[in-house]
Amino acid sequence: MRPKSAIVFLCSLTAVLVKAQTDTAKIKSYADQVMVRVNLDTNIENYIYTEGPEDKPLETIFTINNKTRASFSIDYRIISATLSFTPSFLPGNNDDALKGSSSYTDLRFRFFPKKFIQTVYYKNVKGFYVENMSELYPGWREGIDPYLQFPDLRIQSFGGSTAYVLKDNFSLKSIYTQGEWQKQSRGSWVPILDYDLSIFRDMLNGQKSKEAQYSFAGSMGYFYNWVLGSKKRVNIAPNVSLGVGGLFSSSWDINNDGSKMNKENTQYFTFRFTTGLHIGYNTDRILFGGKFNVNATTYNETRNQTVQNNNIYGLLYIGYRFPPPKVVERNYDRVQKKIPIL
Repeated sequence: MRPKSAIVFLCSLTAVLVKAQTDTAKIKSYADQVMVRVNLDTNIENYIYTEGPEDKPLETIFTINNKTRASFSIDYRIISATLSFTPSFLPGNNDDALKGSSSYTDLRFRFFPKKFIQTVYYKNVKGFYVENMSELYPGWREGIDPYLQFPDLRIQSFGGSTAYVLKDNFSLKSIYTQGEWQKQSRGSWVPILDYDLSIFRDMLNGQKSKEAQYSFAGSMGYFYNWVLGSKKRVNIAPNVSLGVGGLFSSSWDINNDGSKMNKENTQYFTFRFTTGLHIGYNTDRILFGGKFNVNATTYNETRNQTVQNNNIYGLLYIGYRFPPPKVVERNYDRVQKKIPIL
C-alpha cells in the first residue's frame, strides 16, 4: 500500500514572450495581480486495445488507478506554483489493494507571443490495470477479486503544441489560465500543430521491454467564449478540434546485459480528437469555475487491431486576486530588468 496521502510540489510557469496586453474594451488583463486558487482535479489516462472482426471486437482497457488531488496555487505575472496532495478520504484514493498503485505527473509551460499559443509539457504515468475485467473474465467479482495489474508499465511523454488564433480580440488566455477576462462573446478558429515523444517501459515475466513513439499531428480547432450576464461575469467556453498525423514506433526487448533484441520499426496513420468545456465566474477579486477536457488519439496496428489513447481531465477551482505586496513587486521588477522576457 502506498501512503494514504502524498505531498507533491509542482511548479509550472505560464509565460509570455511579450508584455501583457493592456486593458481594451473587449479584454481585461490581470497580469499585475496576485492570484491564489484552491483546486480539486483528477486525471484519467487509459489505452484501449481492440482486436478481432468489426462485428465482434474484443476490447482491453488499460487505465491508471485514478487519484483525486487537492491543490493550492499562487500566480503572479508569469509565475505559477502549486502544492498538491492526495486526501485518503476522497473516493478512489484508497483502493490500491484491488487496482494497484499508480502515479501521474503532468508539468506544462505556456507562452503567449502575440496571437500564438506555445505549449511544452512533460508527463510521467506509471502503474496500469485492466479496467474491463468483467467483460474479459466472466467469473471475476467486482470489489472482491483484484484487477489484472501492470505495476511496471511506465509511459513518459515529452511534447508540445503550437497554435495560432486567427481572429482578433479573442483571448485563449482567459480560458487556459484566467490571466485575462474577455468581456464580449467571441469565437475563433485555431490551427494547431502537436508533436511528442513517448517512451514505454515494462517488465513481464522478468523480460524488460521498451518502445519509443514519435508522433505529430495537424489539427483545426474552434474555440468559443460565450460571456453571459448584464455585468459579463460568467463565461461558457466550449472547444473542439479534429486532426490527422503520423506515428513512428521503434520497439525492442532488453537482455540482462542491456543489449537489444527483437527490434521492430513500424509507422502508423493517426486520427486525433480533442474537446473541452470551461465554465467560470469572474470578478476583479473572486473567481471560480470548472474545466473538463477529453483528448483521444487512435491508430490501426493491423486490419483487425486498433489502439486508442484517451486522457480525461477534470478540474474545479476557486480563486482570489489582490495587489502584490510592495516587496514582491519591487523584487520582480529588479529581476525583469535583468531578464526582459519576464
